[in-house]
Amino acid sequence: MLRKNDDAEVFRITGARQGLADDVRGRQRRYVISMSVRTVSVVLAAVLWNVERHVAIVALVLGVLLPYVAVVIANAGRENAPSLPTTFVPMPMRPAVEAAPAAGRAESAGPKDAGGRVPPPKEHS
Repeated sequence: MLRKNDDAEVFRITGARQGLADDVRGRQRRYVISMSVRTVSVVLAAVLWNVERHVAIVALVLGVLLPYVAVVIANAGRENAPSLPTTFVPMPMRPAVEAAPAAGRAESAGPKDAGGRVPPPKEHS
């Protein structure tokens, strides 16, 4: 009786990065957009060469440099998710436990204050 709801919103509850297929699809999309801009700039350089030489040279330089930039961006690899929780969990600081004084040593330790502790030794001048 359970029906699959295709319109259900899916929430991401882990720090896992996106799937490989999504990552490749995104890199391909960025590459195609970059190559489209390159194509437009080369065509613009050809059209404007005799009309506005400065703009044509800038478009031509953009058309020459964009393939290198697009390939570097496309081959950069998978992105690291900056919001991943850390896997390092520091150990809690445990207070140091002092050894209980032995019965024989407690009597020879000298005078004690009201709390049963031995006062620190006095400095001699």
